[in-house]
Amino acid sequence: MKTHQKYMQRAISLSENNLETLAGGPFGCVIVRDGKILSAEANSVTHDCDPTAHAEINAIRKAAKKIGKADLSGCVMYTSAEPCPMCLSAIYWANIKQVYYGNTKRDAEWAGFGDQFILEQLKKNIDDQAINFERISASDAIKVFEKWVSASPELKDKIKDGSL
Repeated sequence: MKTHQKYMQRAISLSENNLETLAGGPFGCVIVRDGKILSAEANSVTHDCDPTAHAEINAIRKAAKKIGKADLSGCVMYTSAEPCPMCLSAIYWANIKQVYYGNTKRDAEWAGFGDQFILEQLKKNIDDQAINFERISASDAIKVFEKWVSASPELKDKIKDGSL
């Protein structure tokens, strides 16, 4: 348990440092594998002018680059706050199976970082969401998927495991 607290304290420290630098919101994240820190990143939305530069996304990107593949199986994430919908999706895509967090979604909402609207939108059918979605060029787009489906299993495996 002390080890978990050590990594969580690092994530919290990163979030607190952002109050001084104003590089982004008060969020920090650490990704660990086999007892070693692969990445320790803060939110950099403001600094990077990038709405996707949340601490968890930044940490996932850095950890994946460090190990040379997108699959972060076996990694553990420590984040200063319960992940937003975007970050949660990235955690699933990265195959991270254990996440420790400090603040809850309710805490984040209290602090002005609510994402309830996004969660409500995601529950809706794509045609009923606040963003207007319109499908176009479907017959051209599907051709790329058809090529993917017909590609060799070896090529797909190389793409999936990052060895290509």
